[in-house]
This record gives sequence, C-alpha cells and structure tokens, in this order.
Amino acid sequence: MSWHLFTVFFVSTFFISATPGPNMLLAFQYGLNYGVKRTLWTLAGLSLGLFILLLSTLLGLDVVSRQSPWLLDIIKAVGALYLIYLGVVSWRDTGKTSLVDDARAMDAEVTEDYYATLNSSHVKQKNLKPRTLSSAAVKVVPSNLILFRTGIWVSLSNPKAILFFAAFFPKFINFNAPLWPQYILLTLGLFVSETIWQIVYTVGGKQLAGWLDVGDRLAWLNRACGVIFMLIAAALLAEVINTLLA
Repeated sequence: MSWHLFTVFFVSTFFISATPGPNMLLAFQYGLNYGVKRTLWTLAGLSLGLFILLLSTLLGLDVVSRQSPWLLDIIKAVGALYLIYLGVVSWRDTGKTSLVDDARAMDAEVTEDYYATLNSSHVKQKNLKPRTLSSAAVKVVPSNLILFRTGIWVSLSNPKAILFFAAFFPKFINFNAPLWPQYILLTLGLFVSETIWQIVYTVGGKQLAGWLDVGDRLAWLNRACGVIFMLIAAALLAEVINTLLA
C-alpha cells in the first residue's frame, strides 16, 4: 500500500469518525456523567468491540480473496451501492437535533438495556419475580467492569459496522499484494482516528457539542462525510468495471 493511498484512507476515516455515532455519543455522555478517568474503561470496551468487528470483516475478506476472487467483485459492487446510500443519507442529515439530547437518549437506552438484562438474569438464577428498578438505582455509578462491558456491548450491537467495513475497506486493499501488512496498517489508522475522537468527545464533548450545534456546522460535517462515501463508491465501481472489461 502506498503512503498516498493510506493518507486518503486516514483522512477519510478521520472525518467519518468525527460524526456523532453511537460510540461517540456514549463516550460524550459517560464523560459528562462519570468523568474522564472512569470513562476510559468504556473507551477500552468500545475499542475491543470495534476490533472484534473489524477482525471478523478482514478475515472474511481474506477468505473471499483467496477462495472466490469473483465474489470479491460482487462485494465491491454491493459495497459501492451501500456507500452511495450512506452518502445520500449523510448528505440529507441536517443535524437539527441537539447532540446533548441524542447523547442522553443513547445513555438512557444503554442503561435501560443493561438493567433489563441484569433483571432477567436475576429472575432466571433466583426464580424470583422481576424487580422494579427505581430511578435512584439507575443513577448508581457503575463499576469499572460494567463500564468496560457496556463499551463492548455498544460496539458489538451495531452490526451495520461490519457491512460498512466490508464496503469501505476493499477500496484501500491491494488483493494482489501481501494482505496482512495492509490489514495491520489500515487497522492502526482506523483505531488512531477513532481513539482521537473518542477522547475528544469524552474530554471536550460539551464544548464540541455546543460548537457543532451552532448553525449548520453538523449538517456540513454530515455532507462532507456523504461526499467521501460517494467518492469511494465511485472508485469501487470503477475498479469493478475495469475488472470486467479486462
């Protein structure tokens, strides 16, 4: 992989990572609720979940490229169509809702799901009636282990990430060259950009949310990501067409 191609990949992922998705919103709200030091456990969980999804995607692409090269062209074509869809959705996202409200909704959903799971486990193990959790119970500061597991759960509960990786990564991989050095380089690039923005949302999330909520700033960030998606989709389709015509 050339450094030029890696630079394009890193800049693209850096912009895309900046958008307030589930991982970033969780980092933002937990940073406000529990402080930066405690939220580092959640960031570690988010990174582990992201790594599991990414590794699954890369292993799948590796198997396909070696055993069914023709299927790789289909994946590229379908991935390009998916990126075009993401591009249109991102372009049309005006970002009118408050990031603070979105983050609080995300926090409430995660908390509700966690205690529902905990309650279900309690009922099954003790054969008891379900407990009604008071608002005071929900506000109890979770342990570091719970923060870590929550981060993993939020990452893994987003299966769209696998579809996105499968659509996004093939454009930056030369399947005729050794693959694992490229996988390692792309993984490092993705993790650096994700980690930077997770820390930004955790440490300065309130200031960032206030800045993005002014005017159309978030809308323009979404549009920039939409353009990136569609440019990569066009490049993928061009590769597929060249392969068919070769």
